[in-house]
Amino acid sequence: MTATTADVWLPFPAEEIDGLPESFNYLFWEGEPDYPGDPADCAYYVVPYMKGPEVAVRPLAAMGAVQVVQTLSAGIDHVEPGLGLLPAGVRLCNAKGVHEASTAELTLTLILASLRGVPGFVHGQDKGEWRSGFYPALADKSVLIVGYGSIGSAIEDRLVPFECARVARVARSARTTARGPVQTLDDLPALLPEADVVILSTPLNPSTQGLVDADFLAAMPDGALLVNVARGGVVDTKALLSELESGRLRAALDVTDPEPLPAGHPLWHAPNVLITPHVGGSASAFEPRAKRLLAAQLTRFAAGEPVRNVVATTG
Repeated sequence: MTATTADVWLPFPAEEIDGLPESFNYLFWEGEPDYPGDPADCAYYVVPYMKGPEVAVRPLAAMGAVQVVQTLSAGIDHVEPGLGLLPAGVRLCNAKGVHEASTAELTLTLILASLRGVPGFVHGQDKGEWRSGFYPALADKSVLIVGYGSIGSAIEDRLVPFECARVARVARSARTTARGPVQTLDDLPALLPEADVVILSTPLNPSTQGLVDADFLAAMPDGALLVNVARGGVVDTKALLSELESGRLRAALDVTDPEPLPAGHPLWHAPNVLITPHVGGSASAFEPRAKRLLAAQLTRFAAGEPVRNVVATTG
């Protein structure tokens, strides 16, 4: 297959993306039952955004000539189940650089809304009730970011003006940043008891599946706030419900397990929880950043240069 005949599957019409190289045949697919072309001719597959693993994986078995699978999400867990269907050497790329701004914005929104009692004020407005009172501030709080990649770093950028007492950082590997040390998951037992706000922004993988279990939550101090903008599977929902129902902890969740959260699930009505429907990346900032990423990646691909954001290669 040559570059002049290779198909590229896009979840946006090609004419809406400035700067695409002219050497490919661009096909538009957002996960419809019918494919836009023969998957066997696809060289670069951009996974439809927020369509779930069934859609993401469906064409992979037939993509015998694909060279790059590109997600438009920071996480890749929805694609990983299908990687074994691909030939060796296929590069899987994520969307680093696309979601940092909008996810960090929502994280701060969840923290501030939860601490300052905004959900209660909304309910009061619905009932015409004036619910004054004294509420916690983010200022002087100790914050722990679990998952200090590009999104975790962007979250800290936005925490700076709020005069937090301390920000601690945890990632897979220890390192030093301009703002201070990044510690590892092994350090969590020492860090959790000092954290007023714990932010989860870690990928979902075997080391983080169920990371936030009963022991993790028990180590958090009374009244602490858990904020999850990562993946629902990072948290043991049953253990979290127990802490919420006891009134000991609070939570603000953009992601849940299960997801979507079904009607009638006890998490909907648990005390001290604020839930948003996985909208961390679903903002006006997404589309222009996603299109710039695709134009840059495909320009590199057409020129035979290494694509960026490679997080796995099939073998």
